Amino acid sequence: MSDKILHNRGALVNPANRFEKISFQRDEEISDEEYPSPQTVFYKDTSKSIISYNDSPDIGYETSLNPYRGCEHGCVYCYARPTHEYFGLSSGSDFEAIIFVKTQASLLLRKELAHPKWKPQVVVMSGVTDCYQPFERKFQITRQCLQVLLDFKNPVGIITKNKLVTRDIDIFKSMAAYHGIGVMVSITTLDPHLARMMEPRASTPANRLKAIEELAGAGIPVTVNVAPIVPGLTEHEIPAILKAAAQAGAQGAGYTVLRLPYAVKDIFERWLVEYFPDRKDKVLNRIRELRDGKLYDSGWGTRMAGQGLFAGHIRDIFDMGCKRAHFPDRRIHLSAASFQNVQDKQISFKDF
Repeated sequence: MSDKILHNRGALVNPANRFEKISFQRDEEISDEEYPSPQTVFYKDTSKSIISYNDSPDIGYETSLNPYRGCEHGCVYCYARPTHEYFGLSSGSDFEAIIFVKTQASLLLRKELAHPKWKPQVVVMSGVTDCYQPFERKFQITRQCLQVLLDFKNPVGIITKNKLVTRDIDIFKSMAAYHGIGVMVSITTLDPHLARMMEPRASTPANRLKAIEELAGAGIPVTVNVAPIVPGLTEHEIPAILKAAAQAGAQGAGYTVLRLPYAVKDIFERWLVEYFPDRKDKVLNRIRELRDGKLYDSGWGTRMAGQGLFAGHIRDIFDMGCKRAHFPDRRIHLSAASFQNVQDKQISFKDF
């Protein structure tokens, strides 16, 4: 792995793919300034299905829909980065700059919802990568899928860190009439400088709070996700994030703790070396406290929140923060009771 920095990206390096024997190595004599950050490129994703299923007890939903593979937000800590390695790519800047677009997503979704075996249930958008990445403005794949979900009156939960979500308030209002929409806005920090370094192309913290305010003002059920909490770097912000989100109109809150699978460990450590060399050891040691001495533990039941005394400390800070923020004691209720099969007879599925 080269230590040459890639500017304007979350990942400062592009580590070798763990499945590949051959990797690209930068010429060490080329300076960072002479080696520009890669431009984002898009490829058509030819997947034949769009709804994914999981049986993890850590996740509160069974089905998800991801219009894109890869994420231009470039969050340095993103647990989804290693998925790009299955395409022969890197978890580093490749994940942020090489994006696969599921151009047939809405047609595939219509086909799957119309299938007799479909069990009406909540579909979560952004279970892996954010469905409101910057280029969604152009492709509008997410909006197309939302329209299909509205046609079928199938409930959807959205997780995002982009204010672009407010673009679709018109659709959300129709969904809210049958308890078919819930939006969760993720906020990692309120510090715009830190956010810029960690999440270079996501909306600013202020704009995420603005998104909560606009959604709540339109009558759309919205919650905040304090995620991920970075031990030794952002856990002190938990109360302030909760207070700001509650004041903006969020009606509930959740959190997850940083997890660093596979190459993400190296990417995150390199980021700490560059931006927080004085805190590097503290942050990594705190993570190990949560993960039984390791930087990552994939065990169900602990991977989202960690374990041990420090995990309990984070939980206490979160619980107290919720009480002080006076969050309403209610959860977003999504219902599939209004589902209707409205298969369009004019659409041919022969090419699927």
